[in-house]
Amino acid sequence: MNVNKAILVGRLTRDPDMRTTPNGQSVATLSMATNNFWTDKSGTKQEKTEFHNVVLWGRLAEIAGQYLTKGQECFVEGRLQTREYTAKDGSLKKITEIVGETMQLGSRAQGSPQGAGMPRSTTGTERRSGNQTNMNASAPVEEEIPTINLDDEKDEIRIEDVPF
Repeated sequence: MNVNKAILVGRLTRDPDMRTTPNGQSVATLSMATNNFWTDKSGTKQEKTEFHNVVLWGRLAEIAGQYLTKGQECFVEGRLQTREYTAKDGSLKKITEIVGETMQLGSRAQGSPQGAGMPRSTTGTERRSGNQTNMNASAPVEEEIPTINLDDEKDEIRIEDVPF
């Protein structure tokens, strides 16, 4: 059995770059940052940030271009893909990126303006049946999604409180 699956939950480092292929298909490229925190042997807290390139196609790319902004949280599920290209200086370069198959929009960056009619949190996951693409929510609706802030929690987190 072979598995090629990547799951990222992070923040966008820039606004999505939207393009259209010559045959009219939409493509969005995202740059996401994920953080890893740990304590080393001496007790010092450490942090490492990883940067990821994400490519979205079709309707998913259009949704990303319309709703995602720099600093916003985003969940992307897809597959790893490595490709080669020739740089402007003529050298051969390799790049590994995540080809997104599922996406969910997260909270916006603190201090960023709320888009006109943009919900606070929207699911941008697509379901494909045959050649038809359906959005989970056809129109943006203001929705309050429960969250758990670990900094505010005094007691143990109960499984009943987890919103997913």
